[in-house]
Amino acid sequence: MKPFTLAACLIGLAAPAPGEGFDTMEALGEALFNDAALSANRTQSCATCHNPDFAFTDPRETDAGLAVSLGDDGASLGDRNAPTAAYAMFSPRFEQLDPGIYRGGQFLDGREPDLEGQAGGPPLNPIEMGMPDKASVVARLRENPDYIDAFATLFGRDVWNETDAAYRAMTEAIAAFERTEVFAPFDSKYDRFLRGEVALTQEEELGRLLFFSQQFTNCNLCHQLRTSPVAADETFSNYEYHNIGVPENRAVRSMTGVTGIDHGLLANPEVDDPATDGKFKVPTLRNVAVTGPYMHNGVFGDLRTVVLFYNMYNTKTPEMLINPETGAPFAPPEVPDTLSMEELTHGPALDDKRIDALVAFMKTLTDARYEYLLE
Repeated sequence: MKPFTLAACLIGLAAPAPGEGFDTMEALGEALFNDAALSANRTQSCATCHNPDFAFTDPRETDAGLAVSLGDDGASLGDRNAPTAAYAMFSPRFEQLDPGIYRGGQFLDGREPDLEGQAGGPPLNPIEMGMPDKASVVARLRENPDYIDAFATLFGRDVWNETDAAYRAMTEAIAAFERTEVFAPFDSKYDRFLRGEVALTQEEELGRLLFFSQQFTNCNLCHQLRTSPVAADETFSNYEYHNIGVPENRAVRSMTGVTGIDHGLLANPEVDDPATDGKFKVPTLRNVAVTGPYMHNGVFGDLRTVVLFYNMYNTKTPEMLINPETGAPFAPPEVPDTLSMEELTHGPALDDKRIDALVAFMKTLTDARYEYLLE
């Protein structure tokens, strides 16, 4: 596996407050990130589905609950859960490591290699922001005199001569904003614990030890980037792709009318290996306790249910095989043939005490500004 560094990703600049002008890429990007005029009906911005007040996820209730997002047209529902944009800057560019093994990129299937590519997708998605083409987006940008001046200053006056150049500039500015510490403050209770500023409770400490254990859980096989269990820049994802057996979200599908399998990584235009069917990128666990519902389709509403779901692969205790949200056994995988069984079956079964401890530890990964959401 080729190494990559996080240091180059973190700019360490807080985005300026609105009204301070667009004299930097980050300030321009913040304005664009929050600009609903870049959607067809002027009702939706990047911040709508990645709300800064809710750990950069979508807090809006729909007919399908919180599992998927509502589009700018007020009717369309997506088929995947909007992942947090927090800490997204640290995902490396999409790459193939070995045959059938991929890492990085943006979106749940890695179909865009970087933040710039991701920023350019939603405005043109017909069930998201719904703009018909890049030229229409650029026309909306040109409605704002401050944008005209800022783009010319930051990218050169020729930027407005070509639609693709102006659109690319927009995505670069949004990506610059997403690379500020606004999105990655590293100030959770866990971070403060590492700096010696606070102590963990006994339950949280047990969860931490279990999480990083090579013997008692399988968590860190996928949700640990650094080799050290006390790394200050741990993002709790190795950014690889796995099929963990997530069932279809039938409640969402009954609302959307979408049929067929979500092929995950195999749906990425750069991938054609059948062994990647149903695999999705390992998400960061930063803010995981306040960014539910969970899995790529939002099928689980509670973080403890997620831990029980993983434990299902190792336990023989009948009551541990029940999804507490439905009262029935966990439903079968949507894609059963490519499960990451080596990772899923690593380690012994967990009892309730250890499950609760893992949940308690994951709550400590919540950024300080979102800790109130834990209640």
